[in-house]
Amino acid sequence: MFHTGKKKNETAIENHFNQKLILPMILGSILNPINSSIMSVALIPIGQAFHVPPSQTAWLVAALYLATAIGQPVVGKLIDLFGPRSLFITATSLVGISSFIAIFAPGFWWLVAARILLGLGTCAGYPASMYLIRSEAERTGEASPGSILATLGIASQTIAVIGPALGGVLIGAGGWKSIFIVNLPLSLACILLGYFRFPKAPKEAAEGEKLLAIDFTGIVLFSITFTSLLLFLMHPSLSKIAFLIVAGMAGAVFAAAELKMKNPFIDIRVFSGNIPLILTYIRGLLSGLVAYSFIYGFPQWLEDGRGLSASSGGLLMLPMSLTAIAVTRVTGKSPAIRLKLVVGSIVQFIAVLLLLFTHHTTSVVLIAFIVLLLGIPQGLLNLGNQNAVYYQANPKQIGASAGLLRTFMYLGAILASAANGLFFKAGANTPGIHHIGLFCGSVTLLLILMTVLDRSLSIVNDKAGVKGEN
Repeated sequence: MFHTGKKKNETAIENHFNQKLILPMILGSILNPINSSIMSVALIPIGQAFHVPPSQTAWLVAALYLATAIGQPVVGKLIDLFGPRSLFITATSLVGISSFIAIFAPGFWWLVAARILLGLGTCAGYPASMYLIRSEAERTGEASPGSILATLGIASQTIAVIGPALGGVLIGAGGWKSIFIVNLPLSLACILLGYFRFPKAPKEAAEGEKLLAIDFTGIVLFSITFTSLLLFLMHPSLSKIAFLIVAGMAGAVFAAAELKMKNPFIDIRVFSGNIPLILTYIRGLLSGLVAYSFIYGFPQWLEDGRGLSASSGGLLMLPMSLTAIAVTRVTGKSPAIRLKLVVGSIVQFIAVLLLLFTHHTTSVVLIAFIVLLLGIPQGLLNLGNQNAVYYQANPKQIGASAGLLRTFMYLGAILASAANGLFFKAGANTPGIHHIGLFCGSVTLLLILMTVLDRSLSIVNDKAGVKGEN
């Protein structure tokens, strides 16, 4: 009887998600959002330290997102081929190395280079987590691991919105360099947990063939496309039109080459037949564009336009984190993906329009209300899009597909950085924040229309087990 009970317990454990994977998955997944959002309150102090204007400090944002936009699908593809363990350990070690470079950076562009390396280091966490969720679902037979997806969503959303407040406190205590020091223990923890808890990839004689099968041509063309596009978007003008032409040509060649490849870097043929997935990627881009326009633009206005300190501005961003945490906890396990996206986009539209009512003497109460309101879409949109990709993507390409969602979100962040640089060209003043409000309102209106008219989300709801919402 004892042995029978023991076998039953072992079987029950085998049929549930491996709990030892959750902590390294969470830590790996938060590396990017914490380094994205914590920088928002550091742009002004860094600009003052290196004597550079907001139009140049915008490169600190764009550099990280350029690296991650390119790196996420690359690392995701490698994870699909070789498993997550070695790539997770290698990538997260770069987070610590890049932070050392940033702390001792002798000049501004050294800091930009460190942010590029940091962006590459954060690329493995999310696709590795999605790969492990999928593999564990196949192992246990739990086809809809909603609680694990919700846990990752809560962690990422929480750290993304806590970032500005945390950054403000760190800068107030130890200056802007302290926002990089926080990466050192995180990097070490990820390396150790990844080494001891992630499953080792089975040794295969064909690993050399897999490496040779990697589409390096596609990766290079993809990188050229995004880099050229960024160089144009950061300072759009007729004198920079050559970068846009190069981006268009490289993108066209990339698409043609991928269609001919047996094992392409990004299988365009799959996406051409998966319109719902493409729509989710576009929603990720639009929601990222609005979210990061606010996350990076509003703290700068609080410091320059409203006259607050970095620590005070960071603390005023805290209501967004509290709202996002509450919303994600309440709705995280709900499979109602379509409802999350609709409600989130509508609330986002209302919140960004309130930016038009701000001025240099705006009360702290109104500021806190705007920030609090924006926590609702922060808690709904990313989680809804993440869950949609899980059900819309080809299971064999979940790592690359998850990485590509982040690529589109980071393209939105790059566009947000370029827009903020344009609107704050004369400084982070009140007219600039009003222009950001109008811009974000227009983008969010498009997001609402896309979401409401996308009937394919009803199919996603069915897969997720929603009843009565369609």
